[in-house]
Amino acid sequence: MFRGNHPARVDEKGRLKVPAEFKRLIDERYGTEFYITSRDGKVAEIYPVEEWRRIEEKLAKLSNFNPSKKRFLNKVNYYGQMVEMDAQGRVLMPQILRESAAIKGDVAVYGNLTYLEVRSMEVSKQLAEEQFTAEDEKTLDELGI
Repeated sequence: MFRGNHPARVDEKGRLKVPAEFKRLIDERYGTEFYITSRDGKVAEIYPVEEWRRIEEKLAKLSNFNPSKKRFLNKVNYYGQMVEMDAQGRVLMPQILRESAAIKGDVAVYGNLTYLEVRSMEVSKQLAEEQFTAEDEKTLDELGI
C-alpha cells in the first residue's frame, strides 16, 4: 500500500522522479507501466497499470449508457496517458495535466493506498487547511476508523 507524503520534483521535460519510498514498493509489487490521469484536472493520479485494470473491470460491468460511467471515462481519458517508468525511476506526466494542475518544479506525492497523487505545492498547502466535516466523521465512524 502506498502511504505518506513525500516531496518530489518534476523536471523541465515534465518527468516526475518517483520518491524512493514509493519506488521500492513499485519495484517489489508492480511493473514499470502506469496510467496517469485526473478526475478534476487539479490533482494527478498515478496508477500502476494492474490497479487501473481493476477499475476498468468494474467499469466494464456497467452499461455503456450509464451517464456516470460516461462522464468518468471522458474525464480520465481527457487527462490520461499510459506511461512507462524509465531506468532512473521517472515517469512523464501528461502535458495537459501538467498545465491544468500546475505540476512543475517541487511537488508533493501522496500515497493513496493503491495509487499515487501528485499535487502542486500550492494545492498541497490548501489540503493541509481542509477540515473534516461532520459527514466525514460520521462516515469514518461507520467504518470503524
